[in-house]
Amino acid sequence: MSTIFNRTIPHLILLVYVAAVLVPFAFVILSSMKESNIDIAERPFGLPETWVLDNYVTAWVKAKINVYFFNSVYLSVTSSMAGVLLAAACAFALTRMKFKRVSNWLYQIVLLGMLIPGNVLFIAQYILVKDLGILNTHWSLFFPYTAGAVPLSVLLIAAFMRTIPNELEEAAIMDGLSAIGLFARIIIPITMPALVTVFIVNFLGAWNEYLLANFFISKDALRTLPTGMVGFRDAFQTNYALICTGIVYSVLPVIVLYAFLQKQIIEGVTAGSLKG
Repeated sequence: MSTIFNRTIPHLILLVYVAAVLVPFAFVILSSMKESNIDIAERPFGLPETWVLDNYVTAWVKAKINVYFFNSVYLSVTSSMAGVLLAAACAFALTRMKFKRVSNWLYQIVLLGMLIPGNVLFIAQYILVKDLGILNTHWSLFFPYTAGAVPLSVLLIAAFMRTIPNELEEAAIMDGLSAIGLFARIIIPITMPALVTVFIVNFLGAWNEYLLANFFISKDALRTLPTGMVGFRDAFQTNYALICTGIVYSVLPVIVLYAFLQKQIIEGVTAGSLKG
């Protein structure tokens, strides 16, 4: 009896959590396809009497969601990929190369970056990008996004790389592989689950970032989705259907990433605990 009880309680807790996440999202999706605010107020969780898919076209084109969306996509993807590659190369040098004392010191220095809150660096970053002449360009976001993700990325990737057997590395060197060849042809494929997990973490951080995007970018054509959604909300604050449509656009890439990469994400999270 106690065994059934112990199994039931965690499942009930998880079901409550899932409902708390999915019910508001279901409300947003249904509201985005309704014709008016009255329809949303009278039947908040009911199916629309008339399915208005034009809301998505209106938000995409007239409200410039398409511009903000693609700005966020390519900035998040490129900065996350660059951050993963830099962190993987750094982790490889720190964990697989034979400079134990130096590597330990460098590793500690890299991890110190995790102790500094990102908002504390805001003024220094603003002065830096202004002096570099890249203020009000996407470079002013790309560099901080990439650099800011490196400490945590190195921590996660290095933990995974330490579980790779030394015999595999020695066999590759015996076959004539250089350090670069070993990194590109052996270490990267083996570490792919961890790299995918780190990429997702970095992508979410860049996708949802608001502070730097709001102060470093003033041109409307260069705005990212979080800052663009603020103007979108102000312009259509009385049209809840369009606001819900914008919310759907903002969470869509995250859902797609998890849908296609969930296997790699789970492997990346659990592999370090299963090896070694």
